[in-house]
Amino acid sequence: MNLETKWLEDFVALNATRSFSAAARRRHVTQPAFSRRIRALEQATGVMLVDRSTTPVSLTPEGQLFLVTARSLVEQLNESISHLRGLNIANEALDIAAAHSLALAFFPRWISRLQKGVGELPTRLMAMNVGDAIHVLRDGNCDLMLAYHDPYATMQLDSEVFPSFSIGQVCMLPVCVPDAQGNPLFNLESGDSIPHLAYTQGAFLGRSVHMLLKNDPLRLRLRTIYETAMAEGLKGMALQGVGMAWIPDFCIHEELASSKLVRAGDEKWNIPLDIRLYRCSLVHKPDVERLWHQLQKLPRDFLKM
Repeated sequence: MNLETKWLEDFVALNATRSFSAAARRRHVTQPAFSRRIRALEQATGVMLVDRSTTPVSLTPEGQLFLVTARSLVEQLNESISHLRGLNIANEALDIAAAHSLALAFFPRWISRLQKGVGELPTRLMAMNVGDAIHVLRDGNCDLMLAYHDPYATMQLDSEVFPSFSIGQVCMLPVCVPDAQGNPLFNLESGDSIPHLAYTQGAFLGRSVHMLLKNDPLRLRLRTIYETAMAEGLKGMALQGVGMAWIPDFCIHEELASSKLVRAGDEKWNIPLDIRLYRCSLVHKPDVERLWHQLQKLPRDFLKM
């Protein structure tokens, strides 16, 4: 039997509230996520624990028996953790999901500046693609999300459910290695066929590149020779001199400054993007909501790179 502690806590909360929606608010998750967790608990125990046919909901006879065990386990675990932490559980870490390139190149500088405005801020960072991050945020398994925003290629997120604000502006630049004379080895203006280092289908940055090229003849001259979802992966291949890629400028500051990479085209090929911080309004965590309002009141230079 594989039981998760949070399922036991969910079950105790459901018994206390006799309402899936109220219990979900208490547990700081959306109601669909809470319902899935109760079903997972029932599957793990092999019995129906909740009678959903009544209003308010009630526990089945098996659920009443299991409640005693669930309460005992939750109480013992909380007591043990409190002692291990020296009874100091007020400074919980903030869970942040971020797109891979933001996690690697943007987050360290951003969080160090942010802490000048709000003080020490323990964080746990999870790097993943934007689609997965949205599910994690919606289910209450992270507190905030760092993601790119492109008004022409972004995922359509309901601003009421996922409020956000900008914390920086960046550009994706077409880059490649230079030739012996310092000119781009693969020049977008040359009219030649160009080996393209591309983002995989579904990658957010790939959709932005697709929108730029959608109605441009250049797309007919790009032959894809390598694909990955991660900007850092494209940078690594570009540095090997095998092709040209669009890469966020903050990922390649040093390479551009040292001329290890150069622009493969002029500014008309730039792709401007916002970096935005998101939260889920369906998940109610008082500490996160207070921090969210605090962040919005900070001077903008505290939040930008």
